[in-house]
Amino acid sequence: MFETLKNAFKNKEVRTKILITIGLLFIYRLGCWIPIPGLNFGALDSAFTAEGGAFAQNGLLGLLSGVTGNALKNGAFFAIGVTPYINASIILQLLTVAIPKLQEYSKQGDEGKKKITLITRIITLVLAIAQSIAISVSFYNAGAFYTDVFGPLHNPGLVGFFISVLMVTGAMLTMWLGERITDYGIGNGISLLIFVGIISSAGLAIVAKFREWFTDTTGQSTAPWELLGFLLLVIAIFMLIVFVDTAERRVQVQYAKQIKGRKMYGGQSTYIPVKLNASGVLPIIFATALITFPQMIAQMINPASGFSLWWNKWLGAGTPIYSVLVALLILFFSYFYAQIEFNPEDISRNIQQYGGVIKSVRPGKPTTEYLSRISKRLTLFGAIFLAFIALVPSVIFAAVLQDATLVNAFSATGMLIVVSVALELNKQLQSQLMMKQYKGFLK
Repeated sequence: MFETLKNAFKNKEVRTKILITIGLLFIYRLGCWIPIPGLNFGALDSAFTAEGGAFAQNGLLGLLSGVTGNALKNGAFFAIGVTPYINASIILQLLTVAIPKLQEYSKQGDEGKKKITLITRIITLVLAIAQSIAISVSFYNAGAFYTDVFGPLHNPGLVGFFISVLMVTGAMLTMWLGERITDYGIGNGISLLIFVGIISSAGLAIVAKFREWFTDTTGQSTAPWELLGFLLLVIAIFMLIVFVDTAERRVQVQYAKQIKGRKMYGGQSTYIPVKLNASGVLPIIFATALITFPQMIAQMINPASGFSLWWNKWLGAGTPIYSVLVALLILFFSYFYAQIEFNPEDISRNIQQYGGVIKSVRPGKPTTEYLSRISKRLTLFGAIFLAFIALVPSVIFAAVLQDATLVNAFSATGMLIVVSVALELNKQLQSQLMMKQYKGFLK
């Protein structure tokens, strides 16, 4: 990774793309600290530091603030960040399977991609409006409004409308920044924005812990050896995620020799890589989003309602029923996403079309069944790994370190995203460097 970065900065064009990416990420992080007028930041900070409810570290708004790099806690312009865009992308992926017209767009190349991008932007705008209104209601319930910000009007509804408009504007600007990074920078822009937000939250949590050591006079702060043990566990989890993320089953394919005209083609042996965790972090995102959606609506509208209290008690994060449901949903979405990403019938047809054959497997239906069997087995192990990462590390972290801020800053979903984005960024840099080398060779 470091060698790749060193070589990337030696190339002028790649270096320019890296600097553009860093500049746009800096603008994003700056927007995560610019405050929205009309918010009582003292009341907002008290709401996020209080235990229990949507604003707590393990509450919905607390987790959302962690993904955005504490932008929501700061009451910043980019408070809701890329969350609406992510949800819009997930919804569109699910709809593509069910709606033939969307499937048609996905196969039309650049024109279809433009149509899907436009639909994604429209859904993002709708979700951003809904989410900003819900968050504004939560801020109002927490007493975080300055109702006299507009002078003699003293209208909380006007303050909430103003705050919602700024949040929606920030969400759309965040989406624009992500798209510009994708077009002119290195890597996927939206993924890098999430990556930077998670890294920022983790870094701020560690800095806050060191500051607590130097300013604490009561002797009740976390012991250094506890933090060291926690960080060693985090490194071990990171290593496990990297190992599984790069693991793959290689299905060897032998192509027969073919004579076309005066030339001979084929006769080569290659392989089909089938990844152990092909779906990445998406099953965890789908599962947690589905199970927490009713809780999100209830807590944002009326946190003290009977339904909200019942849900927190029996189906809230950390409860046994919640853990079982999340594990089952991860298993379901892993198989669902595997069916989208890996189609054994299409792969078998392509192999047969180009004169290839898998050793000891007959072409046609037997090859399809063989690839399907491999995919299902790998998906099962990948789903078990995702369920383990989603549930077990947080319990171990909480037992080792009694600090909710650090435990939530290093969430399983966050670590998976960080590893996936870092590996993908390294591949993008390597491909950019290789492309420049080929261009120089051709010249």
